[in-house]
Amino acid sequence: MTIRVVLADDQALLRSAFKVLVDSEPDMEVVGEASDGAEAVELTRERRADVVLMDIRMPGTDGLAATRLISADPGLADVRVVMLTTFEVDEYVVQSLRAGASGFLGKGSEPEELLGAIRVAAAGDALLSPAATKGLIARFLAQQDGLDGPDPVGAERLDALTGREREVLVQVAGGHSNDEIAERLAVSPLTVKTHVNRAMAKLGARDRAQLVVIAYETGLVRPRVH
Repeated sequence: MTIRVVLADDQALLRSAFKVLVDSEPDMEVVGEASDGAEAVELTRERRADVVLMDIRMPGTDGLAATRLISADPGLADVRVVMLTTFEVDEYVVQSLRAGASGFLGKGSEPEELLGAIRVAAAGDALLSPAATKGLIARFLAQQDGLDGPDPVGAERLDALTGREREVLVQVAGGHSNDEIAERLAVSPLTVKTHVNRAMAKLGARDRAQLVVIAYETGLVRPRVH
């Protein structure tokens, strides 16, 4: 099955480089190129994309707004957005994940990292390792929201979770894989996956990356400021 990719970046040269790279793989193809967010959303619908490589900063409709539009469209529920950032530590990363992106990738990443990210996102997982995503989210939530503390209204969302689902959510936010969580909680990886999927459904999270954001926003897990 071929992964259908839309490229959204206002730099034509960068799009061309990504297109050559993606089209060189037998299991994926570029089905559209956009220079702004509005065009990216339109192409995503028209070309039935599986994954959108979305630059955060673009003129007009930026990547953040475009990601929100894609996430809010029921017809695009299976589309995964990979945010492209100039720097790994980007002020919009957490906002991107909140908007519905599956994760993020630095533009300076190695080609194999980019291709791997597309495959992982297409499979429905967070595109970065949980540990990497967790570290960045923790840093930004500590900087931006630390003074306000956890959101008491948002924390009520956790009431829908069982005790075991909360335990698993804490482990996910700690950057642990399903296999690691299974070992820590003395259950099978399949059981962990079931708990993760149920937690995502109850909390309205598209993927693992958003679960991590929710864990920090609700105060279930506290950021560590180094």
